Order: sequence, then structure tokens, then C-alpha cells
Amino acid sequence: MSNSKFLDTAAKTNLTPNKIATGAALCFVAAYGLRRFYPTLSQLVYQQKSKTKAGSKLNGADIGNSANVSPLHSGKDQPDRKNPHVDKHFYRQLRSLIKIIIPTVWSREFALLVLHTLSLVIRTFLSIYVAKLDGSIVQTIVQRNVTRFVVQLSKWILLAVPATFINSLIRFLESKLALVFRTRLVKHAYEKYFDSQTYYRVSNLDGRLSNADQCLTEDITMFTSSLAHLYSHLTKPLLDVALMSFTLYRLASSRGASSKTPTLIAAVVILITAKILRSVSPKFGKLVADEASKKGSLRFMHSRIITNAEEIAFYNGHKIEKSLLTRCYEALVTQMDLIIYKRLWYIMLEQFLMKYVWSASGLVMVAVPIITATGIREDGSNVEDDVDGGVSERTRYFTMARNLLISSADAIERMISSYKEITELAGYTSRVSQMFEVFEDVRHGRYHREMVTKEKSNKVTHERISGPLVQKGVVIDTQSTIVIEDLPIITPNGDIIVQSLSLKMEPGMHLLITGPNGCGKSSLFRILNGLWPVYGGKLYKPPPSSMFYIPQRPYMSIGTLRDQVIYPDCKEDMKKKEFTDDDLMNILKIVHLDHIVHREGGWGAECDWKDVLSGGEKQRMGMARTFYHKPQFALLDECTSAVSIDVESKIYLSLKAAGITLLTISHRPTLWKFHTHLLQFDGEGGWRMEELDTNVRLTLNEEKNKLENQLAGMPRMQERLRELCTILGEDSVLLNHDIAAIRKQEDENNSSFELESSE
Repeated sequence: MSNSKFLDTAAKTNLTPNKIATGAALCFVAAYGLRRFYPTLSQLVYQQKSKTKAGSKLNGADIGNSANVSPLHSGKDQPDRKNPHVDKHFYRQLRSLIKIIIPTVWSREFALLVLHTLSLVIRTFLSIYVAKLDGSIVQTIVQRNVTRFVVQLSKWILLAVPATFINSLIRFLESKLALVFRTRLVKHAYEKYFDSQTYYRVSNLDGRLSNADQCLTEDITMFTSSLAHLYSHLTKPLLDVALMSFTLYRLASSRGASSKTPTLIAAVVILITAKILRSVSPKFGKLVADEASKKGSLRFMHSRIITNAEEIAFYNGHKIEKSLLTRCYEALVTQMDLIIYKRLWYIMLEQFLMKYVWSASGLVMVAVPIITATGIREDGSNVEDDVDGGVSERTRYFTMARNLLISSADAIERMISSYKEITELAGYTSRVSQMFEVFEDVRHGRYHREMVTKEKSNKVTHERISGPLVQKGVVIDTQSTIVIEDLPIITPNGDIIVQSLSLKMEPGMHLLITGPNGCGKSSLFRILNGLWPVYGGKLYKPPPSSMFYIPQRPYMSIGTLRDQVIYPDCKEDMKKKEFTDDDLMNILKIVHLDHIVHREGGWGAECDWKDVLSGGEKQRMGMARTFYHKPQFALLDECTSAVSIDVESKIYLSLKAAGITLLTISHRPTLWKFHTHLLQFDGEGGWRMEELDTNVRLTLNEEKNKLENQLAGMPRMQERLRELCTILGEDSVLLNHDIAAIRKQEDENNSSFELESSE
């Protein structure tokens, strides 16, 4: 459509410039108002819906499963780490992380940083030279000077080679910088994570890091990439603004023009733009931190399904697992939609201010020096005296000034836009710093965990510590004895399983530990191994190298068959201990596993041993590790429940013959003869330590089993007697006697209850 048709259409609709300007202003105000107030309105609607849903849920079964969180261990008393800001706390966290990734000025990371900075400086000088070259090319075109045009164009083409190399080098160094930063930070994180059993304490004793794997992988990657990218996108604009502003000032001074007005316009426009964008900028740091947290939850759900795939398949629980996985994914999608929506309005306002408002201001800034210039050169000649009346000279300086000004505006735009990236960096910085803080706290025994108090049931409940858990116990290293004095067994949740436990273990004193589930048997082993803190009393024990723990389900590592036997040693450690493959074969013969060496293809065979070995074979492999390490004390936690009795007896005889003191958790009577003492928990906080007389205990056990078998048939006999009485229409003296005894007992209970009430 031609311009005349546009004018005709405008005339018919009575459109005037004032009406168009007013309409554009109203559209902008409406868009800004929608962006400003829509989140508030949508939040009100969402809260109303949430209240409705919450009201309906209160009538369901969720009340019966409610739990109270102890305020002393809740997250409310902790600092608000889920809402990171660009403040002093952020700069302090960032400075501590930078000290890790750049330890010294002689490090590789600092050398790459210097090289990257140097390439950015060279790129800025190339940009200034390109702007001057553009002006010279335009001047030759206006002058119609073909020779000079070809020369200037040749310079342009030749300049493209180093310019493209520098641009590629900047991207290469940015990626390399992010990689070396990540490598340094990951190595430091791994050292902290595997120091003092932090990997266990973070997930079992502390509740601040729900997904440590997410922090160690994706959060560190995003932090280092964002840091390297932000350094490049802040350093280059700063250099561009500084050097190009100086070049523009010299250019205006050489033409006799004043630079005060353009400088004032630039300062006012930039300050107003920065103020507006800062005031309306969403909290990208919190949004990004929440997104990372939801990504970690989704990854945890996937890994949980993979780990427990067999159990889920047996229960046919794919529907509930799918719903849980879908719920986590929908939460992540909702968060990502929120970030995309926030960026939509923010980028719209950002582009309007930085592209259109700044472009108009830039034209004014370029026009004012040219219009107000005196035209006197530095040598005293006047531009007006040129052949073309100074047109080519003005065109050259206008083009050069315009290119420099566009580059400067683009640099300032990147600096202001970087605020959004800085807030995102604050989110990653907060998560990574919190991870290191948690690692440091748990290493020194400082734990923060939500204490969940369930409603009381008819089962036995343990006393619970309402306040923070304070480690008042003392741990003293010994050579060959275990002495426990007034040691309480307390779970990470604060439940006191045993108030005070005292015992003494000498070498050769084999202890059998029994009791119902949840009475503290495995908890005692965790305290002896240093996994759980000592909250009271005194504990004298040998170093961890003198004790070896075998759980009911031994861990099968990734590696060769040889690695399974010597775990956690490696092949080099085995050679230092002067062990050979023949020695390992003798160990496997003791536990009846020598056949798997030939079955699986030799000692160097690598398989997924968790699936290749059966349950009994894995337990016998765990016992083989005990013979390899030969500790002073072997902590055996139901570790032969899937092993036949004859093989189990041979293994225990060999352990005692090797001089290993046994601490065994088991309910098998066949193991009594291999132990000298018995530690029995009653499940209500009580315990009893005594010498184990195998013959007497076996006799008592046989009598117990006989009585159980006899009493097991009595309910069936009574039921049959009632049926016969019903058929014959007669009463039974035995049944009447039992009913009378039951009624008498009820009357006695009721009378005692009334007596207590009256008192």
C-alpha cells in the first residue's frame, strides 16, 4: 500500500498526530498496569481457591495424620535462605566462593581470568577502530573517491580476521573459565562431602539439604557458568563505556563542539531507566532458587523409582508413583511458567526503554554536537572551506559518532540487563553457599532437623527431647576395649530409646544383642561407628579401623569381583597388606563362595553385583570382607539371616578362630553357642546384660516353644466347644466359668477406676 493510501485512510478516520500519541500512551499505561496488578489479582484468586480446597481437606483423613513440628527445630527460626537478594549477604557468600575457585594469583584460574580480560580489552579497541573505519568508508563514498574507498574496504576485510578470532577466543575463554571454576569447586565440595562421614550426616542427621546430589551437580554447574558469563558481560560493557566515552569526548573537542548537553542527556536517561527497571524487576533470585529446588525434587523422585523398582512392581504401585512424579513435574512446570511470565513483562519494558527511548536520545546526542560545532579544526582550518562544503567531513564524524554511541548504548544496556542475571546468580550462590555451610555444620556436630511429633497410639512411645539436641557426651579412643558409661541412645528425631546404657567389652568377649524392633540394637552400632552423635555419658572405643560393620544387606560396589571382597580397599591397598588372589580364594572358601570366581569369569570380571549375586551370596560376601580386614571387633547386624545354618556355623567358628570379637544382632538360637554374653533390650527403655549360658537358655527356649504350641490350639478348641453347645442346646461348665471370671475381672477394674476418680 502506498503512502498516499495511508494518508487517505488517516484522513477518513480523522486521525491526528495528537490522537495517535495519546493512543500510544494509553496503550503503554494499560500494558504497564496489567503487568503491575495482574500478579496481585491472580494471587488473590489463587488464595481463595486454596482456602476452599483446604476447607474441604480438613473434613478428610488428613487430620488424623497431622504432625506437630517443634519450633526449636523448625525452619522459621532459621534465616530466610529461600529468598536471596543482591545485598551484603550475597556479596559475602560470593566472595567466599570466589576464594575457593581462585585460591591464589598464581593459579590456573587466575591466569585464564587475566587472559580473558586482555581479550576483552583488545575487542574494545577493535570496536573503536571499526567505528573510525566506518566513518572513513562513508566519507570516501560521499566524496566519490574510488581509490580511497578500495583502500579503506581492504582494511575492513583484513581487520575481519583478528576480529573474528578475538570474538571466538572470548567465547572459548568464557567456557573454559566456567569449566575450571566448576572443576575447582567440585573438588572442594567432594572433599567436604566425604570428610567425617558428611555424606551420611547430611541426609540422615540434618534436614536442610533435601537433595545433596542436586547441589553437587546442577547447582554448582549453573553457578560457575553464570559467574563466568556475568564476568564477561560486565567487564566488556564497562570497558566499552569508558573507552568509547573518552573517544567521543575527544571527537567533540576536536570539532569545537560542547559535550555537556549530550553528557547530561545520557546521564538523565540512564538513571531514569535504571531506576524504573530496578523498581519493577521481579525477584529472579528467589524464582531461580525455587526452580532449582523443584528440579532437585523431580530428580530425586526419578532416582527413588529406579532404586525401588522391584518393590514398586511387586506392589503394582505404578499408579501412585506416577501421580507423585506427575505432581513434582507439574510443580516444576508451574514455577517455570511463572518465571517465563515475569520475564515477558520485564523484557517488554526493558526493550521499550533501551531500544526506543535510548535510540531517540542517541539521535539528539549525536545531532547536538554537529549542529553546535564551530567547524574549526585543530590546525585552524574551517570545514566550510572544503570543496564539498564540509558535507563529507560531517558525514564521516556523524557515522563514527553514531557507531560509537550505539556501541556505548549497547554496553550500558547489557550492564543494566545484567541485573536480572545478577539476581539469578544470587539464587545459585545462595544454594551453593548453603550447601557448604551445612557441610561445615554437620562436620562439627551442629544439626538442624525438623522434629515431627505424631499423635500417640496404643503402642509404646519413647520419651522425646523437646529442645535442641546438645552433644554432651565424651568419646575417648582406646586400644582394644569398648566401655560405655551412662550412654543414652537417642535418635536424630529426638526419641530417647534407652535412657542410660553401661557395659564393658574386652577382646574375646562375644556379645549377642537381642530385643524387639526399634529397641536400639542397630542404633547402638551406629553410635559405636561414629555415625550418630554421643549426647551424654562416656564412650571408650577403639578407632574405626579396628571395627568393621556388616549390615543385613551388604553394599555391592561398582568394580571387579576382587573389589567386592576387599571393599573399601583398592587393589593397591591389597598389595600393601601383602594379600594375593590366592589369599582371597581361601577367604571365599571359608564362606562357600569360591565357585563364583569361575562362574563369573575370574577376579577381573565386572558386573552389576547387586543383581548378579543372590541375597545369601551377598551376605556371605559381606562376611568375606570381615576375614580380609581382620578387625578387632566385628559388628554383625542380622548379616547371616539368608545363610544356611551349617554355613553360618562354619563362618562364626572361623571368625572366633581368627581372634575377632563378635557383637552380633540376631534372633537365631543357633548362634547362642558362639557368644559368651547377652545384651537384651525390652523395647521400653530397659536392658539387661548377663553371661550367656547356652544350655540353660536352649532348655528354656524349648519349653517356651512347647507352651506356645499348646496355647495356640486353645482358641480353636474353645470355638469348637461353643459350636457343639449350640448344636446340642446345652451349656458348658468350662465356658460358664470363663465368662464368670471375665465379668468378675471387669467389675474389679470398674470399681478401682471409680475409687481413683473419687480420690
